[in-house]
Amino acid sequence: MSSIAVRTRGRFRGGAGLGLVAWLAGIVFFLPIAWMALTSFHSETDAATNPPSWGAALTLDGYREFFGAGGGASPWPALINSTVASVTSTLLVLLLALPAAYALSIRPVKRWTDVLFFFLSTKMLPVVAGLLPIYLFAKNAGMLDNVWLLVILYTSMNLPIAVWMMQSFLAEVPVAVIEAAQIDGARLPTVLARVVAPIALPGIAATALICFIFSWNELLFARVLTGVVAETAPVFLTGFITSQGLFLAKVCAASLVISLPVLAAGFAAQDKLVQGLSLGAVK
Repeated sequence: MSSIAVRTRGRFRGGAGLGLVAWLAGIVFFLPIAWMALTSFHSETDAATNPPSWGAALTLDGYREFFGAGGGASPWPALINSTVASVTSTLLVLLLALPAAYALSIRPVKRWTDVLFFFLSTKMLPVVAGLLPIYLFAKNAGMLDNVWLLVILYTSMNLPIAVWMMQSFLAEVPVAVIEAAQIDGARLPTVLARVVAPIALPGIAATALICFIFSWNELLFARVLTGVVAETAPVFLTGFITSQGLFLAKVCAASLVISLPVLAAGFAAQDKLVQGLSLGAVK
């Protein structure tokens, strides 16, 4: 047997081994979601059994209670608030991050690495450390229980990581294409909208998806700064957890429904997400 055949067989076995490990890791990460979905279709009594009952009867009672069939509160206002806060803040982040990343990559400023480090360092502050000042500011400004306060907060929280990500994506845009557009008379807004954005679309999509997930899942600020009017979906979910009675099936049903927008967005943008996160990985 030639040395080439031996190396080929070794690479095949190595690739098969890595593939098996990837499948096992995927199954391990998927099991909690599958378990949550199965529990959501059980009655509260069956969901609370230990060890769990795999053959228990299936029911939609948990979903009926989540959607207010038993006289409870409707989840639609909270879902609408989460949608408004997440989508609006993500669009604002993209509008602000694109020109900032353009300046730091294609038209680099002096000591641009220090600027990026400063942006990233703002994420190192524990969120709870800024909770009291923000609460006092919102109270004095009359913005408590206001969804637009969450839009401002989520925009400011996600902007540093968005600039950091998009800087690496825009660094892959050929400078010659931009210079050609400028020679033809295109101004900066036109260059960003018609030249840079289409080329860096996978990276922009990946950034938008991550910012949307961060905004949709945020709980601490929404829990403290909102009440009834601007309550978000994660805050609404925590209302099912009580010290009395059984709530596991209802919580699993609510968790699955609230997770669906994020799962749907990730599935719809999975090709752009993979392309965006892999930009710059191979030279």
